[in-house]
Order: sequence, then structure tokens, then C-alpha cells
Amino acid sequence: MLNFTPPKMGKLSRTKVVLIISGILLLIVLSTSVFIVDQTEEAVITRFGKYVDTRDPGLHVKLPFGIDRNYTVNVRTVQTEEFGFRTTTRGGNFPSYSSQTAESVMLTGDLNIIDVEWIIQYRVVDPKAWTFNVNEKTSTIRDVSRSAINMLVGDRAIMDIMGIERSSIEEAGLAFMNETFRGYGLGIDVIAVKLQNVTPPSGVQEAFEDVNKAMQDLERLINEGQQAYNEEIPRARGEAERMIQVARGYATERVNRSRGDVARFNSVYDEYRRSPDVTRQRLYYEMIEEVFKNEKEMVIIDRNLQNFLPLMNLGGNR
Repeated sequence: MLNFTPPKMGKLSRTKVVLIISGILLLIVLSTSVFIVDQTEEAVITRFGKYVDTRDPGLHVKLPFGIDRNYTVNVRTVQTEEFGFRTTTRGGNFPSYSSQTAESVMLTGDLNIIDVEWIIQYRVVDPKAWTFNVNEKTSTIRDVSRSAINMLVGDRAIMDIMGIERSSIEEAGLAFMNETFRGYGLGIDVIAVKLQNVTPPSGVQEAFEDVNKAMQDLERLINEGQQAYNEEIPRARGEAERMIQVARGYATERVNRSRGDVARFNSVYDEYRRSPDVTRQRLYYEMIEEVFKNEKEMVIIDRNLQNFLPLMNLGGNR
């Protein structure tokens, strides 16, 4: 039987082992206590599974060995969900489009079938609520969005959905989704709801396209008429105002002239009352002057003249 005694570890070897173990422990501590939050993110910190803080972008320290855990949440990027279609990017960065009719085909208020494709865009505004309140976040967002659009489409006629009601559906869908998500405490804010392709069933698509084109022409003609109205009405109002001002000026002129004539008549009448004969004679002379003021080569002879024959020289020589 052989006795084997292991060699004794020297003092230098023990120091190396201690340094190696210390280095490993230091690496473990650093790897579990230091983390970086990106510029587009915020970090939710938990201690023994309980929320304690939310950290902004930058370098941060936490308690090591899993005592503190960090959950980074993207709060800057606007995220998009597509409904009725999917857009993917393949080799060469060319996007490809695939239809998902199970999501987009729905019943309208007038019992027609319509294919509605849409997108929603949202952003996380409460990282704590986003992290803890709902487990199936994407499924919840998609289910609520589909429910909202189906409800709004089911309340309207197909022609309204394809025409004048598109914007109202988007606005109502945005309000309904935000209210529902706030009730769930999901911690997001929907910033846009956009209807993409709204098309009728394939069998009658051409007829619906003709109707839609006619509605667009109607709207265009209404806009053109409104534009012409906006151009002509101010011009007509200006012309009417000009005519009114001219009429007012003419009325003022006539009134002033009439007042002057009345004043002149009253003055003459006062003179007549004081000297009837003189005034009568002056008026006679003025009347004669007014009557014959445009006559040329006219000779007026007093019929009571007794000194020569009351004849006019017809030869032209006086």
C-alpha cells in the first residue's frame, strides 16, 4: 500500500487563487449592478420584485446578484400595428405586402361587406404601467383596435365609409382606443389611426369605384362653386357698396341744390313783397335773357317804338 501526500500549496499560489476569486466576484458584482439605459428608453427598477424607481437614459447602478432588476422600455419610438395586411422587408430592402383578410373584412351598417385595412401608431407614456399592468400587451392592443374599427364601420353605410366618413372613423377610433387603454392602465397613448385601403367586395368593385369617382367629382364641383362664390360675392358687395355711395352722393347733391333753390326763391319772394314792380321787371328780363341766350344775330324791337319802322333788316346790313 502506497502513501501519497499532496504537495503543500505555497504562499504565492494561495495569493493567486484569492486574487482570481476576488476578480471573478468583482466581475459578477459589476455585471449585475451596472447597466446602461439607451437614449430612446427608460428603465423600470424592481427590488425583490417590487417597483422602486424609473431611471432616465444614461449609466446607472443597482444592487447586485438579482436583488434589483431593470426592465428597459422604449418610450421615444412611435410603434405601429398593421391590420388587414403585413409589410415585411426581404433581401435587397424591398418591402413585400401580404393581405390578411380575416382581420379586414367586416359588415357595414347597411348590411354590405367591406374590406378595411388600417394602421395605428402609439407610444409608451408610462413605463411602469406598461411593464406591470398587462401581460399580453400586443394582443390587447390589436384586439381593442379591431373591436373599435368593427364597431365604427358597423354603424355606417358602405358609401359613407368609402367617402365622407373616413376621417370621422379615424377620429372616433382614436378617442375610443385611448379611453379603453387608459381604463386598462396599459400606459400607452395612441397618436394616429389611419384607414389605408377601403374597398368593396370584388364582384361589385368596379361599380363602387364609379360611384366613388362620381362622389369625388361632386365634391370637386362643390369646392369649385364655393371658390367662385367666394370670389364673386365680395366683388358684388363692393359694387353694391359703390353704387350705394354714388346714390348717396347724388341724393346729397340734389338735396343741397333743392335747398339752394328754395333759399333763392324765398329771397326773391321777399324782394317781390317789398318791391313788386321792380322785382317783376327784373324777373322778366332774366327770363328773356335765359330764353334767348343761345340765339345769334337776333334783334329784339320794342313794339311800342314810335321813332322808326319796327322792321328787321333782312339784308344782313344794319
